[in-house]
Amino acid sequence: MKKILSIITILMFSFVLSVNAQMTAPSDPGGGPGVDDDPIGGGAPIGGGSLILLGMAAVYGGKKIYDFRKNMEDLED
Repeated sequence: MKKILSIITILMFSFVLSVNAQMTAPSDPGGGPGVDDDPIGGGAPIGGGSLILLGMAAVYGGKKIYDFRKNMEDLED
């Protein structure tokens, strides 16, 4: 169980570090066409939410695998 938790913890930290390493595009200082147009959604970032969703899916999948293996060992005994 400790091995599974340590693997999950390492994966979570690697996802967080990879998101922080991404660079944003430079802003346009000029007054070109479409300057006052806001994108659909207001330009809200979705990176944090998708990271949480992936992390929770990994934890859920890990728990399902752990339970499956535990049940298989009980059936063999």
